[in-house]
Amino acid sequence: MVVRVGFLSLAHMHAYSYGRALNSLSNCILVGIYDPNQERGTKGAQAMNTQFFSDPEKLLTQVDAVIICSENNRHREFTELAAQYGCHVLCEKPIATTMEDGQAMIDACQKAEVKLQIAFPVRFATPVRQVKTMLDRGYIGEVVAISGTNHGQMPGGWFVNPVLAGGGAVMDHTVHVVDLVRWFLGQEFVSVYAEAGYGMLWDVDIDDCGMLSMELEGGTIVTQDPSWSRPRTNPTWGDVTLRIVGTKGIIDLDAYAQNFVVYDDAQNKVSQRSFAEDMDLGLIVDFIAMITDDREPSITGFDGLKAMEVALAAYESARAHKPIALNRQRQGSEYY
Repeated sequence: MVVRVGFLSLAHMHAYSYGRALNSLSNCILVGIYDPNQERGTKGAQAMNTQFFSDPEKLLTQVDAVIICSENNRHREFTELAAQYGCHVLCEKPIATTMEDGQAMIDACQKAEVKLQIAFPVRFATPVRQVKTMLDRGYIGEVVAISGTNHGQMPGGWFVNPVLAGGGAVMDHTVHVVDLVRWFLGQEFVSVYAEAGYGMLWDVDIDDCGMLSMELEGGTIVTQDPSWSRPRTNPTWGDVTLRIVGTKGIIDLDAYAQNFVVYDDAQNKVSQRSFAEDMDLGLIVDFIAMITDDREPSITGFDGLKAMEVALAAYESARAHKPIALNRQRQGSEYY
């Protein structure tokens, strides 16, 4: 089976990495790209050696699945449209900007009997998967505390528009670490206390740094720094790190440590080049296999919803200056 795939928007920079992954595989074909920004879509189609569609519905009649890399607040719109045409969906994170929109996306895909997967590619990094195996085998006993970071450069563009992005650094980077912790331990977060700084690192009107203190069911404590704190001259975009403390030992994880530093006098810059497996390729391989094998997504819409719930609670906590309890329960297709 050859899976026909299209893009709905290239607003998110990960689209180009996903496009390269699609073009490297023999069991799928990149049929085309729709983007409401015609210039961006046309350039992207040329770069990915595919066709630009000015009408999303024409594209959707020719594909089995779509990858949505739009602005965050348009994820629901494009997911519901894809579901109407019976297309499976890989949606960039965060799943949406509100719990209502995220749940609506899940419901639309369930009603249309199509699969919804959320793009958390860090799960496919080799060091991350090794840590998952170690935890599943109980190498460090019971986990009692986790401290993490997801630092990055300030992305600019629509990422610093609160309406389009739904939040700044806290929204952008909290969801990755929360998803990893939920996946590692199989536990839900029950409370969040957060501080968020607005324009403290960059000249932006949105949060560019923060600090979260969270609690999991069972009492495990998790802290995270999700800041846009890497300078423009940083040799890589950022990091994903975790220190996982157990009753029998400690695991230190650096998901991006597989690289070497290049000092380039000719270009007057320092860069890092990775020799790790491509986690974006791993995500795309998994998405295509989900369709060909007719199995459930490895990263579900519900996973995306729970990760976003923590980020939204962090903003509520920062505004209220108090911890926020996460005690809503999923019942059927509704979320309370």
